[in-house]
Amino acid sequence: MMRLNSLAFRLTASAAAVSLVLLIVAGLLLANIFSNAVERNFDARLQAVLDGLLASVDLENGELKMKGAIADTRFSLPLSGWYWQITPADDLQGKGLFSPSLLGEALKFSKDKLKNRDAADIARFFTTDSNQTRIRAIEQQFTLFEGNRQYSFIVAGNFDELKAQIATFNGALIIVLGLLGIGFVIAILVQVHFGLRPLGILRQELTQIRKGEAETLTGQFPVEVKPVADELNLLIKANTEIIERARTQVGNLAHALKTPLSVLANEARLNKGNFGNKVSEQTGIMRDQVDMYLDRARRAASAQTIRSVTSVDETADALARTLMRIHMDRGLQINVFCEDENLKFRGEKQDLEEMLGNLMENASKWARSTIEVRIRETADNSKHDRCWLEISVGDDGPGLPAEIRDQALIRGRRLDESKPGTGLGLSIVTETAAMYHGVVTLDESRLGGLKAILKLPAVKK
Repeated sequence: MMRLNSLAFRLTASAAAVSLVLLIVAGLLLANIFSNAVERNFDARLQAVLDGLLASVDLENGELKMKGAIADTRFSLPLSGWYWQITPADDLQGKGLFSPSLLGEALKFSKDKLKNRDAADIARFFTTDSNQTRIRAIEQQFTLFEGNRQYSFIVAGNFDELKAQIATFNGALIIVLGLLGIGFVIAILVQVHFGLRPLGILRQELTQIRKGEAETLTGQFPVEVKPVADELNLLIKANTEIIERARTQVGNLAHALKTPLSVLANEARLNKGNFGNKVSEQTGIMRDQVDMYLDRARRAASAQTIRSVTSVDETADALARTLMRIHMDRGLQINVFCEDENLKFRGEKQDLEEMLGNLMENASKWARSTIEVRIRETADNSKHDRCWLEISVGDDGPGLPAEIRDQALIRGRRLDESKPGTGLGLSIVTETAAMYHGVVTLDESRLGGLKAILKLPAVKK
């Protein structure tokens, strides 16, 4: 379905709105033109009757006489809506000639309607007859041969017939314009779909890059989209160069520090005593710190790449098999439940192995017999509507009280000295997850022990 905030909806809605306005304006204009044309044609018919009436009337001894009848029989039907009358111009209600349809009564209207005349000195107006039928009338004044008195010639026709024609035309016009509007909308939808298709292709290729199935955008794009595709390719290349430079620098630094630390360690072993022991101890700490910070730099650089994709299910299964072999004497059982085998972590495999490995190893130390690893996909609207992984590692060990769980995530904090460790595992997981904008939380496992929940970015399917 088309979303309200999509480009397709905006283009379709704006084009449809403009088309609707234009169709309405065109419909009103055409209806007005047709109405005026029909009205002019109606007036022309009335004018033809008036001309015939003028040719048929005569003045004998001061009285009006008809030399012949009007051919149109509607003027003979009582109150048919078609009338004519000839009366003195100065006494419109006076003695004159009237069509049989008027039943001897003159048309009633205001004299003000005769004031507005056109270039041919013809007045055009609307009035009603005895049946309250709306009629259209034209009036023209003539001076007959005998005398100088002017006579008013009026011919009127049933305007309802005119309205019926107009209504028929307007109905047909609405149907035609409605079909045309539907055609416009269909054409707009096709046009928008065709015009935005390159963006869909661009999205598909970006998805392939995110899944690790491609390295660059290779499609043929229109000139408006091609600069964007070129910039994205440059961005992908820059990310690749960042990770490669970071790995190179990490390797160079590790190599540069390896020899001096080895020399110090050897000298400490050769010089027995408190001084040698202290140097050996501090050298070991330095080596651990160097390894930790170099590894952090590597993780920070690798987290910036957008091409790395790792299968979560395979990584969790491999770690579970390894830990079960290590703790075979305890009969430890590690069960991995993944709701979808195609779930992918958007990041380096080494980082996922380190984070998940630390959580599962920590659970192995405290579990009595069983560990559960559950992997599912979840949505988080607060994080740019991305797709996220939720990996939970729960055990059946003693667990931790809720009030001290947050302390377990602090670097170097060990809440129980009865188990071996440095207290760095959970903090390393927290720091590595943060590099991917992920989080680590602790909760109570359904098995009764501690449950660590790791949220990481996933690759959309």
